Amino acid sequence: MSDNFTKAISVRYDELSGQECCLSCGGAINFAEIKPGFHCADLGSGKGFDVLKMVTLAGQEGFAWGVDVSESMMETARENARKLNLSNTSFIKSELENIDLPDDSLDLVLSNCTINHSLNQGKVWKEIFRILKPGGTFVVSDIYALEEVPDHYRNDPEAVAECWAGAETKEKYFRNLKYAGFKSIDILEESVPYEKGKIKVSSFTIKGQKAL
Repeated sequence: MSDNFTKAISVRYDELSGQECCLSCGGAINFAEIKPGFHCADLGSGKGFDVLKMVTLAGQEGFAWGVDVSESMMETARENARKLNLSNTSFIKSELENIDLPDDSLDLVLSNCTINHSLNQGKVWKEIFRILKPGGTFVVSDIYALEEVPDHYRNDPEAVAECWAGAETKEKYFRNLKYAGFKSIDILEESVPYEKGKIKVSSFTIKGQKAL
């Protein structure tokens, strides 16, 4: 992701870090089957609410990471963890195209309306595949565009930061998953098309597993 795009996204979410607002297009965690001892990560973790839910379900033997590019969001998340006395969490600043987590280390990866921010979503999915253990699962809520987004929107950092201009078509979205190594993908929920920004999109939640 270019510096301009990273800065635009970081600035937008820094500004929202202290506000009472919902920043997500989906509820991926509602479809996650988190077991005691799981090691999990939330990509685009924001204020850390899903990270705290994951680590509570995973218990003392588990661990949950939050990954974000907004320092203000991560500090809010760390404070939320401190308030709940949850020490088996960590919030790391990292772009999704180069996630600062080891290979084959996670049982579960979650993400809500974040992957569409990336200029190289194929690389993001390869990173998700890399950090999952064999048999590990992802649950991702995101959007896809009904038609190709015109370049003058896709290349506008502010429009991408607003969670619409970076949307890929459904066909390309699933092609990225295939090239990353995921073989079987389930669509858990999918909205009817709706207007967002200057385009028409649908929201969906998908689930897949890294083969054993």
